[in-house]
Amino acid sequence: MKSFLCFIAAGDKILKFHRKDIQKFKIENTENIEKMSSKKFDPKKLKKLNDPARKQFQDPDLIWKALNLKDPEVLIDIGAGTGFFAIPFSEKMGRGKVYACDISEEMVTWMQQNISGIRQVPIVPMLVAESKISLDSGVADLVYMVNLHHELERPLDTLSDALRLLKTGGKMMIIDWKNEETPGGPPLSIRIDVSMIENQLKKCGFAHISVHDILPYHCFITAEKS
Repeated sequence: MKSFLCFIAAGDKILKFHRKDIQKFKIENTENIEKMSSKKFDPKKLKKLNDPARKQFQDPDLIWKALNLKDPEVLIDIGAGTGFFAIPFSEKMGRGKVYACDISEEMVTWMQQNISGIRQVPIVPMLVAESKISLDSGVADLVYMVNLHHELERPLDTLSDALRLLKTGGKMMIIDWKNEETPGGPPLSIRIDVSMIENQLKKCGFAHISVHDILPYHCFITAEKS
């Protein structure tokens, strides 16, 4: 059997590879991409995000009350999806705006077409990178993520940017599936234990970290920028 060689320029060097090694790299790289994608919510299933039954175990009214915010003006929803929380939260604000951020162009387009009309408190859909939101530092009273943390590829980067976005005294909220068997939700293999989330928040510089045991299937964590 002949051994086929490929030569690839890399700066001022010529790298030599067997063709079978390149094929192996392609296969492994594809598998890594598929593994990363498997953690993300499929935008084609966005109807699930609008299911009214969600309110039975993720009640926005109950969550808003627990947050105990004092006249917030700017909220940033990371992984907003279809605005399941952005909509009711905006309706509880007297003024300001809600930035509904998502990495999925399909989700952002859906929000632009369905929920970003004239409102007392506008909802602003934004297409963003996972760990960087193009807004000024120190603008938000609340940054929050719901059912997202287990999907993050670089959670410390995402949390650090959330800290940057918050005003001093502003709150961070993370709600995600408990690391136990629940009706529905992602596989246990990709869920994150609440203690790990707490440690990540501490590493990023958050203070006053609290766990609220009020949701049946989800952990609910808040922290503050001191």
